[in-house]
Amino acid sequence: TIAFTAGDRVDISQVEDRSYDPYPPLFVKEYAEKIQALLKLYPWEIQLTQLNLLASHDTARLISIAGGDRASVELATLLLLTFPGAPSIYYGDEVGLPGKLDPDSRRGFPLEAQWDVEIFAYHRLLIDLRHARPALRTGDYKVLYAEGTGYAFARTLGLDELIVAVNVGTAPHQMTFNPASAGLQTQPQQRLFGTPQFEWSEDGQLTINLPARSGCILG
Repeated sequence: TIAFTAGDRVDISQVEDRSYDPYPPLFVKEYAEKIQALLKLYPWEIQLTQLNLLASHDTARLISIAGGDRASVELATLLLLTFPGAPSIYYGDEVGLPGKLDPDSRRGFPLEAQWDVEIFAYHRLLIDLRHARPALRTGDYKVLYAEGTGYAFARTLGLDELIVAVNVGTAPHQMTFNPASAGLQTQPQQRLFGTPQFEWSEDGQLTINLPARSGCILG
């Protein structure tokens, strides 16, 4: 996920010789293929218990891996907290605490006056949404769109249906697709996260316009 959202912004000095692959950059189609392959590795009941994380005491901190790029952190956090499994946030990442490789990644938790309040705010919002919407915890994961710099998927549990979309590019991106073709039964109308412009057509096509380096949740 970091390789997808941060791309060539990744600080190579913080990831070389590590046991995971946050670099080289992943493009949209590669990311979609890797996600779908990952979800086929284990039975669904096991997928829902998998611990998912973006950083830990064994790595540099997320914002440092991303070379300080705040949009990369927000997009990665959005994808983490809308993915099946048990999301894990390394203490301090929710307030933008930097830190290079161990031991720098084990800094003490900062005083509140040093928190990045914007990063903290979207962590709280995404965690609240995950608690409020069962589909984000145990719902099916269906890729809806993977073209250019845009990626969209649905989390569905009965009629609890949400659509998550991201644009990892440096220019606005418009995506159009038909969620019903993936089995969705409703047309989510609420902006739960982000500031997208979106419209449903009479034939069930959904068009989402996302600003550069941004994401959204419709529900």
